[in-house]
Amino acid sequence: MADLLAVAADLNIRSLFDGVLDKGFVAVEEAEADRADMFYAGAGVLQILTTAATAVAFIMWFWRVRANAEIFDASVQPMRPGWTIGGWFVPVAGLWLPRRIAGGIWAASGGTNADGTWRDVSRTPMNLWWGAWVLSLLVGRYASGRYDRAESAREITKAASQLVVADLLDVVAAVFAVLFVRKLTRMRGERAALGPYPLGARP
Repeated sequence: MADLLAVAADLNIRSLFDGVLDKGFVAVEEAEADRADMFYAGAGVLQILTTAATAVAFIMWFWRVRANAEIFDASVQPMRPGWTIGGWFVPVAGLWLPRRIAGGIWAASGGTNADGTWRDVSRTPMNLWWGAWVLSLLVGRYASGRYDRAESAREITKAASQLVVADLLDVVAAVFAVLFVRKLTRMRGERAALGPYPLGARP
C-alpha cells in the first residue's frame, strides 16, 4: 500500500511537469510544486517506515526457518546461522548472500519424501522473489538519483516516470515475497511432520 501511494505521488509529479512541457511554461507555481513535493516526501517516509517494520518481521522469520533447516539437514546449509542476519548488510554481497542462505533453507525444507528419499522442489518462487527484489532495489536507487539531480521539467518528468517503474517493481517483489514465504512455510511444516527420516542419496 505504501508503494502504491508512492506511485500516486510519482504520477502527480509527472502530471504536473508534463503540463509545464505541454504549455511551454518554464516554471510551475511554487505552491503547486510544494504540494507535489510534500506528497512525494510523505510517501517516501511511509515507504521507509513500512520497509523497516517489514524487514524486522521478515528477518525474524528468516532466522527461524534457518534454525529449522539446520535440524532438517545441516549438510546443505552453505553459511553459518549468523549470516541469516548479517548477510543483508554486507555492501554489494548483500545482493547475493541472503539468496544463497535461502537456497540452503529451501533444500533442507523440501528435499525429503515421506519415505526419506530425496526429491527436488522447484525454486521458482524463491528465484522470482529474489530477482524482483534486487531489480526493484537497483532501479529504485537509479531513479531516486536521477530525480534528486533533475533540474529541468523534462528531466523531472523522466525521473518521475522511472520512479513509477521502481515503485511498481517493489509491489511485484512484495507479492513474490508473500508467495515465497507461504511456500517455504508450508514446506517446512510438511518436512517437520515427517519426523527424523534420514535423507536418501541425492542425485
